[in-house]
Amino acid sequence: MTAKGDFRHNHYVPEWYQRRFLPSGQGKYHYLDLKPETVERNGHRFTRRALQHWGPASCFAQDDLYTVKAGSFLNTEIEQFFFGEIDRNGKAAVEYFDAFTHPSADDRAFHDLMTYLSVQKLRTPKGLGWLAQSAKNSSSNLTLMHLQRLQNIFCAIWAECVWQIADATQSPVKFIISDHPVTIYNRGCFPGSGHCTGFNDPDIRQVASHTYFPLSAEKVLILTNLAWVRNPYQSELKFRPNPNFFRAAMFKYTRIQLHRSLSEQEVREINYITKRRAFRYIAGAQKEWLFPEERLASTNWRKLGSGHLLMPEPREIHMGGQIYIGYKGGRSDAFSEYGHKPWEPGFENKKRLLEESRTLERFKAEFAVMQGPAWRGTSWEFGRKGPYVDSDELHQHYLNKAKKYREQKKK
Repeated sequence: MTAKGDFRHNHYVPEWYQRRFLPSGQGKYHYLDLKPETVERNGHRFTRRALQHWGPASCFAQDDLYTVKAGSFLNTEIEQFFFGEIDRNGKAAVEYFDAFTHPSADDRAFHDLMTYLSVQKLRTPKGLGWLAQSAKNSSSNLTLMHLQRLQNIFCAIWAECVWQIADATQSPVKFIISDHPVTIYNRGCFPGSGHCTGFNDPDIRQVASHTYFPLSAEKVLILTNLAWVRNPYQSELKFRPNPNFFRAAMFKYTRIQLHRSLSEQEVREINYITKRRAFRYIAGAQKEWLFPEERLASTNWRKLGSGHLLMPEPREIHMGGQIYIGYKGGRSDAFSEYGHKPWEPGFENKKRLLEESRTLERFKAEFAVMQGPAWRGTSWEFGRKGPYVDSDELHQHYLNKAKKYREQKKK
């Protein structure tokens, strides 16, 4: 069997996704090569031009990236069928969450988005390199087999995160995209650290790891480990409770936080992270957006957004969160907020409960001082509609508690 040429030019960032970042009437990106090659031609050495002006058909693509090879035998079924279905379903899911409003809940959209994001993280040159490195193999055919078998590896962890869809409508600067668009940021993992060099990303199970994925030029999905929101005073590199990848998990649409409007500074900081976590290429509708570091007061990795750039609104978070399910026929099931089953030790961890309750209340107070009475995001957990603002009395309560914590810290 000889592979058809139509399926040998492989977009590891799909063209349909790229078009979501181009304004109406604009067909080309400013496409930046962060590692332009030095080549020799006719006895002269020169470095290729770093900045191009290309359309989606030419960006984020590589020939035969997904082609299975055995001698002269070439098979493109992975591109044609495996990625074909995931991209079709993923496109609809991305569109759904980009326009998401409460109280909508679409089970298929959730599952399709989870699979798409997990595969998107693995299918890029960086992701495939990490997969080969982790499996300790040098065969591209084996790596592609592993990708298909592990396609949902990240889904349970992400399902149990705090979800926030933030909006950049009010910012004149919009989101850029990279060759590895499912981006992981951990303020304790600096770009030059072993967690971030080569094919590596910070582990999404590390408690302070945020996963974010731009849904379009003006919307970004941010996934944050619940344990980090409840206790941002612990080591960033510690693993979250129940870090097992391969297990069932529960997700509640009512917990998705909306109504966060990002400032221009925040969008630039997110674009800066995108650029630093890219493998080689980034693209934006405007050239200036590709150089966010030139407009930032500080590029200190730990202090972006005062250290909480991607943090959701902690005043929306509460303790508890166990879910009990009853089925027809009398069967029942239960999950802790971290996915533990009732027979597992972590299902009711009183020590962790007391510690998280204390740190969450402290963080709510300190966040209220930093953010002000207007919440950074609002969920549907308690039927709140639209942006939420603390009453004067409640805000003063937080200010008094924050003052008390500061005084205790001085002693």
